[in-house]
Parts: sequence; structure tokens; C-alpha cells
Amino acid sequence: MRVLVVEDARALAEVVAEGLRDQGMAVDIAHDGLTAAAKLGLSPYDVVVLDRDLPGIHGDTLCQMITERDHRAMVLMLTAAGTPGDRVSGLTLGADDYLAKPFHFPELILRIRALARRRPTARSRTLRAADLELDPVRRAALRGGRPLELSVKEFAVLEALLRAVPGFLSAEDLLEQVWDENADPFTNTVTVTIGRLRRKLGGPPVITTTPGVGYRITEAPAS
Repeated sequence: MRVLVVEDARALAEVVAEGLRDQGMAVDIAHDGLTAAAKLGLSPYDVVVLDRDLPGIHGDTLCQMITERDHRAMVLMLTAAGTPGDRVSGLTLGADDYLAKPFHFPELILRIRALARRRPTARSRTLRAADLELDPVRRAALRGGRPLELSVKEFAVLEALLRAVPGFLSAEDLLEQVWDENADPFTNTVTVTIGRLRRKLGGPPVITTTPGVGYRITEAPAS
């Protein structure tokens, strides 16, 4: 899942971003509305965590811009304006959810995951292919009924591959979905993570690689 945190309070933005990254999300940050608009034009996001009172382009205007886009991101307004009237006006602008500051971080995580599931292109909660099962909400992955002990990035890569079934994801696709805008496109981090994931999944191999195309989960485990 890829998230854009739009927050002009830099310390808060960093805390939120690091906490979401610890949950396996790829997170980018913008500290003003103009930067956020530029990032939205470059990358597809599942959820935008949007402060309302922003410099450059006000959060209300940015929210309306997002809701008018094709295949738009879901919007969670995160703001100090927390009266019932503020919430109503925020939702009227097209925000999909509204969370007032101060907030409990576990609630923020749950709301972001709930919004991602509500996207029109989102699949059911539990992802399944071959003998794999993955529940993004409970952070649980199984192979043949056996629990898998995966790192945050390994879990996120497996989730991305399962969401893409039966299609392929290139290394560039995985960098975009699992890492963030600071990831080095020339790094071998995807190859290394895929290698570790394959070892933890065990045999028979279920992740196949097609040179020049990318990686995918085979519907039936390879013999």
C-alpha cells in the first residue's frame, strides 16, 4: 500500500510516516499543498492522509482536486479542527474519513487500512493464490496452513504480488508500491527481498521470474 502524508508540521509528518512504514506501507511526505499536488501527479497512492490547513494549496482545495481524479486515492483528513461542523464540512468536500488531532496511532492505522479496502479496485480482505493466504489487516500470512514469519518488507512484497495475480510486477513496480520515492531505482533491494521471501516460503517454488517482465505468483505451485 502506498500512502501520501500531507502535513506542514514536519515533526508530526515524520512520526506518522515512520509509524506507517513500520506497518509495511510505502510512505511519501509533502509539507505543503503545491508539493502534494505534484507528487499526486507523479505516483499512484492508495490513501492520502491530508492536513486541512496547508500552505500553498489549502487542504480543502487539494481534497477536491483528489476527488475529481480518475482512479483517485482515498482521503483521510487529519486535522486539529475536530468539531462536528468541521467533520461534516470535510466530508462534504469529498474526504472519505476524518480524524481529529490529537489521535491514537493504532486508530489511524486501522482507518487507513479500512480506506484502502474501500477503494473500487480493492480486493477482499484475505488474499489467496496457490496455497498462500495473506490477511493485510491481521498481518498474517500462511502457506499450506503454516504461518510464515516475514519481515515488514517481505510481507509487503508478498501482498503486492498476491494483489497482482495473475499478472506480473516488475522490480520497478515493486519499488513503487512497497518502498517510497527515496528508493534507489538502481538498487538490488528487490532482488534481495524476493530471494529472502522465496527461502521463507519454501518449496515447491511459487514465485516465478520472467526476465525482462518481472515476478508473479503462480496459481498452482511449480513442481
